[in-house]
Amino acid sequence: MNIRHLTFRLLQVYVAVVRTGSISQAASQLHLTQPTVSLQIKRLTEAVGDQLLEMREGSYQPTFIGKELFNAAQDALTRFEDFDSFLDDAARGRKGHFSIGIVTTAKYVLPRLLSPYAKQFPAVDVTVNIGNRGSVLQRFAHQQDDLYVFSHPPTGDQVISGRFLRNPLVLIAPKDHWAAQRDKVNFSELTNERFLMREPGSATRMVFENFLRDNNLQLRNTFQIESNEAIRLSVETGLGLAVISEHTLAQVKANIAIVNVEGFPLLSHWYLVRPGDRRLPISAQQFIEFLNANLDTCVEEKYVRNELDLLLK
Repeated sequence: MNIRHLTFRLLQVYVAVVRTGSISQAASQLHLTQPTVSLQIKRLTEAVGDQLLEMREGSYQPTFIGKELFNAAQDALTRFEDFDSFLDDAARGRKGHFSIGIVTTAKYVLPRLLSPYAKQFPAVDVTVNIGNRGSVLQRFAHQQDDLYVFSHPPTGDQVISGRFLRNPLVLIAPKDHWAAQRDKVNFSELTNERFLMREPGSATRMVFENFLRDNNLQLRNTFQIESNEAIRLSVETGLGLAVISEHTLAQVKANIAIVNVEGFPLLSHWYLVRPGDRRLPISAQQFIEFLNANLDTCVEEKYVRNELDLLLK
């Protein structure tokens, strides 16, 4: 490879194509024409001397060589973004940017973490991308964000994660439901009830299905809804019962009851996750350090399960 032929623009174009999987989307993102992007990729391929991209499942994916170039390009671009932030900091005080991808249930607690952080670091811009577990996993695979929040984090050698909050899952019912009137209920008494379920792949659903499997229980009537708010409102109207994160109920005055079921609440946690094969922006590192030092003042002590040291090593 003739490294003299590499430019920051070539690397920016390549990273955009890998992240989007598309020449047209990369062109739109960079405000370039598609032929320009295609030409830049051709020049980069010639400079490296090996194939960098291949079409798989309808999108451009990096080859074995391309993956290594992608990691190196991200490291180089991130370092110079940090240098640019440093220049801004020297002139106008601390400033930076990072993005965080979170699963939908985490949106109920993230504001309690971001608000005190923003007060201490008002010049740092934070972009929050919210989606179901499948979409956030896809963002992680394409390294579209700097940090991620999962209930069930991805696995692999290049995944660094640490638990930081308990996420208890409770069973909810309409207030006038017979189970809500009982002091304690055995789940086997509820198997004929209609249950409102999140989509397959949802961490809440996975934990719930593991509970059913471990206790040799089977539901006879289920209804799939891909939104916590819609599930909560549907329970209020009597459509069925549901297992949901306790945090989703803390901010609303819902006309529902938490049923005292043997074996509940189900144990789950939220994890803060970072890619292990890339360098974090300084602002993202700063955010982890802030949470590690202030987590117990941001949320109730009963929810704190701080293992963020694992991300700081």
